[in-house]
Amino acid sequence: MPIFDLELNGPNVIAEAERRGKARTLFWPWAGANVSLLALSYGAFFLGFGVSFRQATYAAIIGTVLSFLVVGISSLAGKKSNAPTMILSRAAFGVKGNIVPGALSYLIFVGWETVLVSLATLATGTVFMRVGNIDHNLALIIGFVVAVSLTVFGGVLGFSTIMRLQKWLTLITIFMTVFYIALTVDSVNWSAVMAIDDGSTQAFIGALIFGITGIGLGWVNAAADYSRYLPRTVSSKAVVGWTVLGASIVPIILVIYGSALAGSSKDLSDAIAMDPIGALTTLLPTWFLIPFALVAILGLVGGAILDLYSSGLTLVSIGLPVKRHIAASIDAVIMLAGTIYIVWFAENFFFPFQGFLITLGVPVATWSAIFVADVLLRKNPYSEIDLFDPRGRYGAWNRNSLALIAFGSIVGWGFVTNTFAPWLAWQGYFLGVIGGKDGSWAYANVGVIFALFIGFVGHALISRKTIAQQELLN
Repeated sequence: MPIFDLELNGPNVIAEAERRGKARTLFWPWAGANVSLLALSYGAFFLGFGVSFRQATYAAIIGTVLSFLVVGISSLAGKKSNAPTMILSRAAFGVKGNIVPGALSYLIFVGWETVLVSLATLATGTVFMRVGNIDHNLALIIGFVVAVSLTVFGGVLGFSTIMRLQKWLTLITIFMTVFYIALTVDSVNWSAVMAIDDGSTQAFIGALIFGITGIGLGWVNAAADYSRYLPRTVSSKAVVGWTVLGASIVPIILVIYGSALAGSSKDLSDAIAMDPIGALTTLLPTWFLIPFALVAILGLVGGAILDLYSSGLTLVSIGLPVKRHIAASIDAVIMLAGTIYIVWFAENFFFPFQGFLITLGVPVATWSAIFVADVLLRKNPYSEIDLFDPRGRYGAWNRNSLALIAFGSIVGWGFVTNTFAPWLAWQGYFLGVIGGKDGSWAYANVGVIFALFIGFVGHALISRKTIAQQELLN
């Protein structure tokens, strides 16, 4: 397939003749999606939980690797049955019942692609304001055009374009990021960093959960979309290993370095909370600001491309009767409108929007755990015909799995604190059991862990016999 041809495959199972490549090719899309300079700002967010640099380092390593291990295991479903994630999810929820997790995943994808492109646009405006020779609105337009063009180009054209584009985005962004570290390493005050006291166990757990949910867990619903072109003979260990390595190595390094920068300067840490990308420019000489704008845009676009591609696949999987590239184009229009609103019209939009994404993140966490349990319980490939037939072995509606999502969401929302918007204050209604909304566990967000546990253990217990019976039909 030529690298810039339009991908015609959609939610269908990939034909045997099109399955090629090796597991190591998964390194590039996952590295490109997670090489963003935003990970540097995450270092300040980790310290914001009240932990030390040492604890932030442990939380970054453990949280990132564990979350992408879940993504890697989910990628095995694509290798086994060569279909997109949200088609394979029908085995656990039913062909029609999967519209529930499908709709949740679609909202997450569209939300994050909009946020990433908006951040790229705003970062460009911040950079050019410091340069001083370009009108602020013109700078925003330049960033907007570059970010949107690359995102739509890769997301609409599809798999082959993404695999090649992500490789170059990764290499360029890594090179420029190393340059950024070299220019700012003198800003690290190791005495101040190491003097930060250890936080409580609750604070460390909060930082760890943030690492799991904020870095990797949101990619589970896209995992099989990039492994489905691999031959089924490819090593499963290699699929998991290359996914985890590609997705984890750069963000771990950047989060740790970002923690060191933030721990060296309270002013920088406070500025990052208000302007995650733009605040990083305060450490740079003027001559590097334009290259910094480039690396900021490319890093954020790498994640937006994968989001746009997978959101198109998800939209088709939940029933929109159009081709994948048409669905991706529809998503691109929504992303365009959302980005324009955020950048040019909204006031304080990011906080309530992030709260909205956290709210969706709890049921998505339950779905992720159910999906991973389903992948691990099945020894044989999914029945490709039955994934598209509501009268087949997977049925139309799996009420047990849908009930698990509801139960996991109710419990999960009850044990998280969401302060991003007043209309989300209803969450945390179970926190009284462990000290209340102002207690030591209030900001640990253990509800996410409860949601994951309920989804995984619940599906393993409830569906084990059903899955065994389905596999006897092969």
